[in-house]
Amino acid sequence: MNKKIVIILALCLLGGSLWAQTDSKRERKKNLVVREWNTKTGSSTPYLDNIVTYDQLGRKIEEIEYASYGQKNRTVYEYEGNSLKCSRQIEYDDKNHVSRIKKFEYNEDGTKKAQYNYKPNGKLESTKTFEYSYK
Repeated sequence: MNKKIVIILALCLLGGSLWAQTDSKRERKKNLVVREWNTKTGSSTPYLDNIVTYDQLGRKIEEIEYASYGQKNRTVYEYEGNSLKCSRQIEYDDKNHVSRIKKFEYNEDGTKKAQYNYKPNGKLESTKTFEYSYK
């Protein structure tokens, strides 16, 4: 009986520790903007490669990838209320036109249930479902 209590307490402490790590990681990302710079071999001039922007809750809200000619693509992430799960993702091309819209459904445990891919005109293009199994 005492062994069971010790194991349960250990699991609770470990779970709380993991939750705190995830929470503090998100805390560090609040209102953060990360710029990635590259420098080609033989050159001393860096060029902008990527920008990732996070909101006041530490959620990724935008990612822009650059190429030598400018913006290569951009992705905007949307959330419902204060949810930490992305509900919609809008992808833009190099001319900043919508190229695809993705909508997500989640299971009760927070895992992805389904992803719906839409064309820019709103027509459903494909559906991806997720299946989880443990060995």
